[in-house]
Amino acid sequence: MAGHSKWAQIKHKKKAVDAKRGQLFTKLARAIQVAAREGGGDPDGNPALAHAIQKAKEARMPKENIERAIARGVGAEAGAEAIEKVVYEGYGPGGVAILVEALTDNRNRTGGEIRHLFTRHGGSMGEPGSVAWVFEKKGEIVVDARRYDEDALFAAIDAGAEDISRDGDLWEIVTDPADFAAVRDALAASGVEVESAEIVMRPTSRTPVAREDAGRLLKLLEALEDHDDVEAVHANFDMDAELLEQAAGV
Repeated sequence: MAGHSKWAQIKHKKKAVDAKRGQLFTKLARAIQVAAREGGGDPDGNPALAHAIQKAKEARMPKENIERAIARGVGAEAGAEAIEKVVYEGYGPGGVAILVEALTDNRNRTGGEIRHLFTRHGGSMGEPGSVAWVFEKKGEIVVDARRYDEDALFAAIDAGAEDISRDGDLWEIVTDPADFAAVRDALAASGVEVESAEIVMRPTSRTPVAREDAGRLLKLLEALEDHDDVEAVHANFDMDAELLEQAAGV
């Protein structure tokens, strides 16, 4: 799992900067809208909506924006766009499996643009099902190991965490999606500040990345992340955390 927690930390910090551009707010609003449409507008009975709202709050999205997105999702506001979830699959430099989750009102346009990004950055788009089998849905919480020792994470175990492991200077806590919110909230209640907390498609096997492929791979992943319609990008790379930081320019 080398480097994955560091990548989650880097992405989380970059999203805080992205929020200033407004792009992140648009993506978060779409996620809220789709979650509300599929599971109803009450976050207490809709875990996907509750998670989307939590991410929006962490990004300091205005309350009225959140409420408007929920209203669009449940059909209470006229002119709501017909946004749908689409998953794209492919391979990056070095044969790394990549899963791209998107929210779009035009799957043909988005599909063409995602294919172009794969090709432009040394990857290739795959057929549906070509890499999805490598991933499983999990909750993933990252905590700074320089600030907290393992004893500080007992609250996560008590709340149902499946696994806690150390990846360099970070702790990685894995949960079942159903227990994710409880584990995250238990850590917060015990005074532990998290670096990132996401529902992710976690790889069950990983592909080592050579130094010469590292930069190209991260450029592809970042280009996919930056696409307006992309909600999340998942990859099964195995990379030394130091190499990852160098390639990411942090």
